[in-house]
Amino acid sequence: MIVRIMGEGQVRLADAHVAELNTLDVELLAAIESGDEEGFHRTLGALLDGVRRLGEPLPDEALEPSELILPSPDATLEEVRAMLSDDGLIPG
Repeated sequence: MIVRIMGEGQVRLADAHVAELNTLDVELLAAIESGDEEGFHRTLGALLDGVRRLGEPLPDEALEPSELILPSPDATLEEVRAMLSDDGLIPG
């Protein structure tokens, strides 16, 4: 799976890691729905760190279609709320 972190670039993420990151996605969605700004920032940071840690960065010149686009680390709760679909950020 190719993941784009807005403002950073693309990462190739093995499908085996999706379930682990999906747990953080569920936590992030709960923080957004409850308006928990602190929980939102903490969980978004953990999600982005997980993608960076588990994924392999693609070269800047590589432009692969992204299957998933994640917000930048400085995104606001409201910006991410606008990005979400019913499935959250990570497809299950």
